[in-house]
Amino acid sequence: MNYLAHVYLSCGNEELMVGNFITDFCRNKDLENLPSEIMEGVELHKVIDSFTDAHPMWQKSKQTFVPTHGKYAAVLVDMVYDICLINNWSRYSGEKLADFTSAVYPILEKHKAVMPQKLLRKIDNMIADDFLMKYTTKEGLQSALEYMDRRTRFPSKFAQAVDEIENNKQSLNDEFNRFFPELIAHVEAHCEC
Repeated sequence: MNYLAHVYLSCGNEELMVGNFITDFCRNKDLENLPSEIMEGVELHKVIDSFTDAHPMWQKSKQTFVPTHGKYAAVLVDMVYDICLINNWSRYSGEKLADFTSAVYPILEKHKAVMPQKLLRKIDNMIADDFLMKYTTKEGLQSALEYMDRRTRFPSKFAQAVDEIENNKQSLNDEFNRFFPELIAHVEAHCEC
């Protein structure tokens, strides 16, 4: 799952959301001094990723992109599943997407003190770019994929994925909607522990 799904799947808890969001930017040494509530969010992020990576629907979606994108297919599916969450937002939330995302940004800004340097250098630009809403337009998605292409060490062909996503959008959306309710239930069970 990508940024939007991770912040959404934070059990309505600010600290869990922050930990869940910052995990991919953290190295082991960044985790050493995090407050326990933020660390619970880091652990939640790992629970979400483990469940997702093992789920048959996510694996099926991943196979859509393996022939063209190889090892980067998993990254693409995480991005696509955020697109699917955007497209199905009203199915999973009673809150408007724009209201949800605009409430997330002040929370992230409030917790900058716990963010790793790698993220601190980017967070202001990410928020200014409204990164949680980036995939709501084809242009935003294309821009994000081109950025991903520049970040990879090996040929990824991310920028070419827009047409693949469009050509497979119905099957990917169906797979997402079979997967996501199970992930929500898994997260809710974890949060009750």
